[in-house]
Amino acid sequence: MIKIAVTGAVGRMGSGIIQNILENEDMELVAGIEAPGNPKKGLDIGEVIGVGKLGIPVSTADELEKVLSEAKPDVLVDFTAPAPCVGTVKTASKLGINLVIGTTGFTAEQRAEMETAIKENGVSAVISQNYAIGVNIFFKTLELLADKLSNYDIEIVEMHHKHKKDAPSGTALRAAEIIQENLNRDSNVIYGREGITGARTKEEICIHALRGGDVVGDHTVIFAEDGERLELSHKACSRQPLISGALIAVRYIVDKKAGIYNTFDVLGLNE
Repeated sequence: MIKIAVTGAVGRMGSGIIQNILENEDMELVAGIEAPGNPKKGLDIGEVIGVGKLGIPVSTADELEKVLSEAKPDVLVDFTAPAPCVGTVKTASKLGINLVIGTTGFTAEQRAEMETAIKENGVSAVISQNYAIGVNIFFKTLELLADKLSNYDIEIVEMHHKHKKDAPSGTALRAAEIIQENLNRDSNVIYGREGITGARTKEEICIHALRGGDVVGDHTVIFAEDGERLELSHKACSRQPLISGALIAVRYIVDKKAGIYNTFDVLGLNE
């Protein structure tokens, strides 16, 4: 039985992850954590998210070390926000708890801070911008396209719901990274365009971030050349692919040797 703690427990992703944990016989929810000051603190988390009484109260991050020490999870899952996630990673790794991190929008400094805590405390962690299997096949396909279509103009368009706080999305940024790693030429990433920008340069990879409605996550990479255009798209219709992928990562990481892994590792796409 894999014992799991979930942060952001009453949010859209957190509650979905908890519901899926309850449906898996090899998994057990042992803690649900929210931000300090959350009005649901102390209430039964099952009743809060509508799955019935679970006997587990909503706890808050200001008592995180105490909660985790008592609950003793094997894995902590975090889909929250960069600043609180860094603090959670530090606390959990200090207690020897493995991690599945789906939070996006980290600065380079925040990412380095997390990685240092994970390595110094000898735990294992999966960190990914997107856990959906389809998105990771999308990423893998971009490796081939970037290599074979290096002379094409490349643009990235992503759209998410109006509540998303970071832009561009972590998935779009990861797509740009993969493209740059596999291009046979110099490139630079820019973000949108405005005013008299002049003709597009060959080096540009431009990311356009759209926000509106309840869009879960749409990503399209456009490879354009005179006379033809190739578009690779992934569209998420619900959060379920992200949740399912996160739980695959939980099973993967629970007994892995110390280190930092990504979803290519989890899905065997690095082989």
